[in-house]
Amino acid sequence: QVHLVESGGGLVQFGGSLRLSCAASGSIISTKIMGWYRQAPGKERELVASMGSGTNYADSVKGRFTISGDISKNTVYLQMNSLKPEDTAVYYCNSEVITGSVREGRFRSLEVWGQGTQVTVSS
Repeated sequence: QVHLVESGGGLVQFGGSLRLSCAASGSIISTKIMGWYRQAPGKERELVASMGSGTNYADSVKGRFTISGDISKNTVYLQMNSLKPEDTAVYYCNSEVITGSVREGRFRSLEVWGQGTQVTVSS
C-alpha cells in the first residue's frame, strides 16, 4: 500500500546533468530514510546517496551528485552533474517508512522500492 515513483532518467552526454525525482505515496505514518541506489549491467545494486539519518554518498559520486528533498512530504531528488559513462545504470528510489495504526498503537517498518529509471551516459 506504499508506492514509490521515479522519473527523470534519460540519455546524456559525458559531463552532462540529470535530475531524478521520487515521490512516495500510500499509508505512511512517517518516513525515516529516503535514498537512491543504482544497478549497472552485471553488477550488484549499490547505494548512491541517502538522507534522513544524515546525508551520505558513495565515494564515486561525492562532489558530483547532490541528494535533496523533503522527507515530511515523502519526496527526494538526485541532482547528478559531471556525469560519466560509469554512472550508467538503472537508478532506484528507496524509502524506509513507518506504517501501521496510530489509533491502535501498532507500527512497523517497511522498505519500499521504486520501479527504476534508466540513466545512460555516452562517452
